[in-house]
Amino acid sequence: MLRIAINGYGRIGRSLLRSIYESGYRQHFQVVAINELSDIDTMSYLTRYDTTHGRFPKPVSVDGSRLVIGEDVVQCFSEKDPANIDWQSLNIDLLLECSGSFSSRYDAQKYLDSGAPRLLLSQPASADVDATIVYGFNEKDISATHTIVSAASCTTNCVIPIFDALQSLCGLEHGTTQTIHSAMNDQPVIDAYHTKDLRLTRAALSSIIPVDTGLAKGIARLMPMLSGKIECNAVRVPTLNVSVIDMVVRTSTEVTVEQVNAALKEAAMGKYAGIVGFTQEPHASVDFNHDPRSVIIDGTQTKVVDGRMVKLLCWFDNEWGYANRMLDVASHWGAILERTSLTNE
Repeated sequence: MLRIAINGYGRIGRSLLRSIYESGYRQHFQVVAINELSDIDTMSYLTRYDTTHGRFPKPVSVDGSRLVIGEDVVQCFSEKDPANIDWQSLNIDLLLECSGSFSSRYDAQKYLDSGAPRLLLSQPASADVDATIVYGFNEKDISATHTIVSAASCTTNCVIPIFDALQSLCGLEHGTTQTIHSAMNDQPVIDAYHTKDLRLTRAALSSIIPVDTGLAKGIARLMPMLSGKIECNAVRVPTLNVSVIDMVVRTSTEVTVEQVNAALKEAAMGKYAGIVGFTQEPHASVDFNHDPRSVIIDGTQTKVVDGRMVKLLCWFDNEWGYANRMLDVASHWGAILERTSLTNE
């Protein structure tokens, strides 16, 4: 069993903890500690009740500076600088970095220097980390010697399996993606100051707001043959959860709607089973709330123009799906470490 800690207990951090208890991961993980700037009573409250995902499946209470989850006890810290925590004394195997504040190897190294043996980042990272992993696509790239790994982004986890399937079917020449993403906690409820982006000073509930995205870089890193061939835009919309990517690609060979849908359905049932979904029902975004898959292709929206321009609509729960993929990566990493340990004995 992997002993883990969580740094940053926001939307992804709490989704990770909930998924461990709700999705069958508890047999693989023991959560030893959580570091979050908020007070522990608020942490307990936000664990028990969640507007998006419902009530927590286990009893949660507070015992001093510890969260008691069912029969499990989790030590909690409130350190702005996680380097001030003695991670080594907690005897953890892996730290899940979910604050979104550390994306370079230089910054992440602080965790290792304070005793964390390995770090899994919940966001895209600089190219100098050991690996960027989209589970189902390249998890075999993880090594027992790695110390800093990124689980990419929710959008990268969404598109890479689709590009992989299309590349095998008909080849890809170039394309664009438009991410239509639910509001996030870096947006204000009413107009307010924002340190980075003037558009993000605007009220999240009143507008569709263009935002920057690094998705094209993530695609190029994982599929170098598409470097410089895919451009990506994103907007935020006034919904709590579940996002969608509207994708248009130019293929190398001619295809039909039926061939594209058949290939994507095959990927959902084969190589990417449990990670990719395929549907031809008349869905709305709320239908995919709390869906653990990385992407669900809406086959009713597949279009082909002139044989080589393919348009797809791809749903994903940007919180729950991504949290489940992070835990898949962590579990796979843990299995590699266990096999290496047994081999060295």
